[in-house]
Amino acid sequence: MRLFFALWPDADTKNQLAGVAAKLRLAAPSRLVPADNYHLTLAFLGEVPSSRLPGLLAIGAMQRASRLRITFDATEYWAKSQVFVAAAQKMPPELLTLWDQLHQDLALKAQPKPRAHVTLARKVAQAPVQQAMSPVAWSTSSFGLYRSETGGVQPAYTVVDTWPLLDEK
Repeated sequence: MRLFFALWPDADTKNQLAGVAAKLRLAAPSRLVPADNYHLTLAFLGEVPSSRLPGLLAIGAMQRASRLRITFDATEYWAKSQVFVAAAQKMPPELLTLWDQLHQDLALKAQPKPRAHVTLARKVAQAPVQQAMSPVAWSTSSFGLYRSETGGVQPAYTVVDTWPLLDEK
């Protein structure tokens, strides 16, 4: 099964990001990501045998990170990946802490620090005209382990489990 740890937006955040995406003027074969698929990936695991699932669930349950607030305040076209994203120009320290803890506990090979982003469109062959983006503030109090099924036109994501983030000390 194909798995990843991620943050999932609440309905208000999802709607605000969908509003940003709706203003895009994309040429074929570009396609908007469905708002229900918006997420911020913390750790992509790829194909994982089901025998590893109990260990991954234990790693998720042992995380002790604080709730966080991310402000998405820019849009970016990533030519190499052919995606258009809403991005946060500033990384909240709580997000970096959770990212570091997960990557260490998962024993993932060294990776560059993350760029907080939500993919709004895929298969974007040419940069769309970008308009100024009104900031979208996303407060999150949990993270989860998700399963990705990529057989259809759009990936389908299923919640495997979720865990709370802690109130600030």
